[in-house]
Amino acid sequence: MCTRYALEKDLPELKDIIEIALRSSLTSKFVDTHARPLITDGEVRPTDIVPVIAPNAKGIKSVFPMQWGFMARDGKRSLFNARVESAMEKPTFKDAWKSHRCIIPASYYFEWEHFKSADGKTKTGDKYAIQPRGCTVTWLCGLYRIEEGYPVFVVLTKEPTAELSKIHDRMPLMLPIEKIDEWISPASNPDEIVPFALSDMVMEKAEI
Repeated sequence: MCTRYALEKDLPELKDIIEIALRSSLTSKFVDTHARPLITDGEVRPTDIVPVIAPNAKGIKSVFPMQWGFMARDGKRSLFNARVESAMEKPTFKDAWKSHRCIIPASYYFEWEHFKSADGKTKTGDKYAIQPRGCTVTWLCGLYRIEEGYPVFVVLTKEPTAELSKIHDRMPLMLPIEKIDEWISPASNPDEIVPFALSDMVMEKAEI
């Protein structure tokens, strides 16, 4: 799963994205109605409002502020991830899978080690910062929709690599930068893009 990631506002690849989101009138609207700022630096948590890449009404790649999390049936904002293996079938995600795909820019994502204790219970261990090898920016794949007039998103997850499976049983779907335009295009077939997901990761223990 993915419920934490980091943004570093001074990274050259993120600077323009963050500045565009800060200038957006939608960001001001979020502040006025949600009383919450756009997160541009540091650790990002579920329900935060962050810069996201998606097509505009004309199909042109743009940057929008979006809130992390879909509303569940009980009215709570509690859906933060979607499984890539089943998103195309689930009523909550299938429409977004077809034509509302987005990219969430991140420096890296965080995951906590999960393991079984002697009594058989799942325990949480060390926290790790993880990103694709050779990259300074991690392009997380997501789905978005409009709720009550505001854009919201979830992060797609997949089966982990053998190495990451030692930490957790899921990992985010991440793509190389050259696949971003194709991924967010409503005209493309996401099933044809998923095989390009990055799998060679670098991870190191992070401060909690």
